Amino acid sequence: MALTSKQRAFLKKKAHELDPLVRIGKDGITDSLIQSILEAIDSRELLKVKILQNCEKEKNEVLEELSKCSEFEVVGIIGRTIILFRENKDKPTISLELKSIR
Repeated sequence: MALTSKQRAFLKKKAHELDPLVRIGKDGITDSLIQSILEAIDSRELLKVKILQNCEKEKNEVLEELSKCSEFEVVGIIGRTIILFRENKDKPTISLELKSIR
């Protein structure tokens, strides 16, 4: 699902009140980190990922690596926090509102 700029803005607004659930540390992007993201995003649809100070990669490198994963959509990055989205087919909440935005 390709997001429009209005949909991205809507998701960023929704994510503002969320706390980061996944943190990227010095190990960077690993398979277990991707698995943690997938488990967390399953029920929530919208997720914040925090890049910690001890992460050896630059935030743009981390963003690029996460963008390669086809399991979720990267909404954007604010500071050292990346916002991710994946539609929940079984129990959609945010995606119902998102579909009305064009």
